[in-house]
Amino acid sequence: MGRDVPALTFTREDRRRYRIKMQLCLDALAQMLRESRFEAERPQVGLEIELNLVDDRGEPAMRNTDALEAIADPAWDTELGRFNLEINIAPRQLTEGGPDAWESEIRAALNHAEQRARSIGTHLIMTGVLPTLRHEDVGEGALSENPRYRLLNDQIFAARGEDLHIEVTGIDRLRTYADTITPEAACTSTQFHLQVDPEDFAAYWNAAQAVAGVQVALAANSPFLFGKELWHETRIPLFEQATDTRPEEIKVQGVRPRVWFGERWITSVFDLFEENLRYFPALLPLCDDQDPAETLLRGDIPDLGELTLHNGTIYRWNRPVYAVSRDKPHVRIENRVLPAGPTVADTLANGAFYYGLTRGLVEEERPVWSRMSFSAAEDNLRTAARYGIDARLYWPGMGEVPAAELVLRRLLPLAHRGLELSGMDDAWREPLLGVIEQRCVTGRNGAVWQKEMFHHIDATAHCGRHEALRRMTQQYIDYMHLNAPVHTWPVE
Repeated sequence: MGRDVPALTFTREDRRRYRIKMQLCLDALAQMLRESRFEAERPQVGLEIELNLVDDRGEPAMRNTDALEAIADPAWDTELGRFNLEINIAPRQLTEGGPDAWESEIRAALNHAEQRARSIGTHLIMTGVLPTLRHEDVGEGALSENPRYRLLNDQIFAARGEDLHIEVTGIDRLRTYADTITPEAACTSTQFHLQVDPEDFAAYWNAAQAVAGVQVALAANSPFLFGKELWHETRIPLFEQATDTRPEEIKVQGVRPRVWFGERWITSVFDLFEENLRYFPALLPLCDDQDPAETLLRGDIPDLGELTLHNGTIYRWNRPVYAVSRDKPHVRIENRVLPAGPTVADTLANGAFYYGLTRGLVEEERPVWSRMSFSAAEDNLRTAARYGIDARLYWPGMGEVPAAELVLRRLLPLAHRGLELSGMDDAWREPLLGVIEQRCVTGRNGAVWQKEMFHHIDATAHCGRHEALRRMTQQYIDYMHLNAPVHTWPVE
C-alpha cells in the first residue's frame, strides 16, 4: 500500500460508499477487459528493493526520514519501519540497453544512496531480515512517521481485536506477541514486476505461482529473527502472521488471510480482483470523486482508485496490479516472494531466472498448472521457506526431488529458453543464469552463508549470540559491496 492517506477514522457510511465504489470499479475493469483497452505492445519489467538502515556497528538505525532527506531522490521512499527504506527502479523493457545497463543503473542508485546515508552515520543493507534486529526494535516507536502506516496499524488491530501472536519453530523456537504491526517491518523484500497482455495474464500468474517455492528455495536469505535461528526464509511466516487481521476463532471458520498464496489456478486477471472484493473487507475505505463508468463513457481511462487501494491491502505473494501510465492502462504481476539481497548480482540473477522461467512455462504445450495441484504449489512455498536450498519440492513428472536437482535438470533449461524467446542472447543469459546454476552446484545461498558464518564466529570467538550476529552482519555488508554473488562468499 504505497499511497499516502490522511490520519482519520471511518464511519459505517464510509464503508457503505466504499463497497459501492469498489463494485463500480470492478464493473469498469470488466468492461475494459472486454474492449481490450490495455497497453500490450511494449511490455516492461520493474523492480522494487526494500532495504534496512544500520549504524556503523551493524545495529538497526531508526533514521529513515533523515536518510531520505540526505538521499534526496524521488525514487526512494520510506517503508513501514523507521529502519527501512525502499527504492523503485524505473521500469524498462527486459532487453533494453544491453546486458550491463540495468545492473549499472541499480548499482549507481544504491551506491549514491549509501554515500549520502553514510553522511548521517547510517548504512544500507539488502537482506530478508536484519540479523541484528531485536524484539525491542519493533515496538510502536519504530513505526514510520507517514500517517498511512499508523492508519493501517489501527485498522488491522481494530479488525483483529487482540494482540498479534507470532510463532515460528526452526532450529530455535520463537513465540511472542506484538501490539503493533511493526514486526512486519523486519521483512524486507525484492519485488519483480512483469507487465503482460491481459489475455496472457492468467498463464503468467499461474506460472509464477507454480515456481514460487523454487524461487524461495534458491534465494532464501532470512534465517535469523530476534536473535533466533529459525527458517531459511523466516520472512515468509513472519509476514503472514504480522499482518493477520484474524483472531483464532475467525481462522478456524476458514476466513482467508490477507497475506495469501491463493486457493486456485485462475483463468483471468479479473478472477483475482473479484476475489478481493468477495473475500476481504476494506481496511482503508477511502473514496475519490471519479466515477469510473462516466470516465469510460468520455473515452478516458479511470484510475480505479478504490479497487487499487483495496488491492494494496491484500498481500498476495503474486499480486495483480492495475495502473495507468502515459494515459494507457496496463496490468502486471508483482512477484513478492523473494527477500532482498544479498547483492545486486544475485538480485539480477533471480530476476533473469524468474522472467525466463515464467516465459518458458507459458510457452510449454501442456501447462504445468494443468499437471500440478494448486495445493502442491503452496506446499512447495512453505517447504522452501523452511528448508531453503535443501528443500525437497514436488514437480510433475519428477515427483519430490531436491530443489537444486529440479532446477539443474528441468527448470534452468526452461529459463534459458524463455529468455531466448524474450530476445536475450546467449552471451547475456549465461552470466545471469550461471549464478543460479552455481548456487545449485555449491548449495550456497544467502541463508546458508549467514548460518555458516554465524556458527563460525560463535564457535571461534565465544562472544555471545548477538555479538556473533553483529559481526556476521558487518562481514555481510562488506561482501555485499563487492557485488560478488553470495555462492562465492568465504566463511572465515
